[in-house]
Amino acid sequence: MPNLIKNSCASLLIGLFIASSAYTQTSQNFQQVEIKVLPVQGSVYMLVGAGGNVTAQIGEEGVLIVDTQYAELSHKLHAEIKKLSDRPIQFVINTHAHKDHTGGNANFAKFGQSIFGGNVTGVVDGAQMGSQAKILAHENVLLRIAEENPPILFSGWPTDTFFRDKKELFFNGEGVQILHQPAAHTDGDSIVFFRRSDVISTGDVFSSNLYPVIDSALGGSIQGIIEALSHIIDLAVPALMQEGGTMIIPGHGRLCDEADVVEYRDMVIIIRDRIEDMIKKRMTLEEVIAARPTLGYDDQYGAQNGFWTTERFVEAVYGDLGGT
Repeated sequence: MPNLIKNSCASLLIGLFIASSAYTQTSQNFQQVEIKVLPVQGSVYMLVGAGGNVTAQIGEEGVLIVDTQYAELSHKLHAEIKKLSDRPIQFVINTHAHKDHTGGNANFAKFGQSIFGGNVTGVVDGAQMGSQAKILAHENVLLRIAEENPPILFSGWPTDTFFRDKKELFFNGEGVQILHQPAAHTDGDSIVFFRRSDVISTGDVFSSNLYPVIDSALGGSIQGIIEALSHIIDLAVPALMQEGGTMIIPGHGRLCDEADVVEYRDMVIIIRDRIEDMIKKRMTLEEVIAARPTLGYDDQYGAQNGFWTTERFVEAVYGDLGGT
């Protein structure tokens, strides 16, 4: 098989694996999932369940959330948010298109209420359009959601998209920046910076407990991941002894600060450089995997089973760097 075709097939298989395994999880027993709520700082909270972490900003104007986990967990998540505020959900922001971050969109749109008024313009999926929360995302998120089979409910598709490098709004007394990170985890990734609270919600460009997931089928790349991590570091300001200060809510895993992201970014660069050097030596994928370029980091970020193993990560980086 020609190398170009071989690489294309490998990328497609990785993408299909991600789509079918990481972001559907039909075998998940959602009834046993408990939602944990962690006050972060300022007006921002972190909610952990199954799927991606959810960020909630609470204030007098209402509630803004970042990502919505799976549809099956929407009522549990909403119940915990209602404990924090009886104000309506005004905005939902999606960091990217995968269903473990967007599956609950339609439910949270229905739970919410537009800040621009409640004039009803129609009913879709049982929800009154015009009275829903607005769903914000980069335009590539909308395009990817539209391509999904099966897609999430139409009422959960983004209603307000942007195509430049950022979108900004002022809500609950603070500036909120939605910053596009090109070709990182996917081609539609955004990080969300709550400027007054000094909190960054990263989506899956950063996870504290897993090697970066590179969805090549949706435009992801190792270099884009590194650039996104560097952007987070540029935005963050640490407190005493490089601890605390700006708090970082990852796509998956525990609450972090800048030092955690620096350690993670440096790890990704080191592994990229190791694999790139092996490719220059004309090592095959099997030889690279056997050489263990992730050695020294597997205890913290590696996995032998599940949707994203260490071997899958090495394979993705190898293919992205042009290995044959």
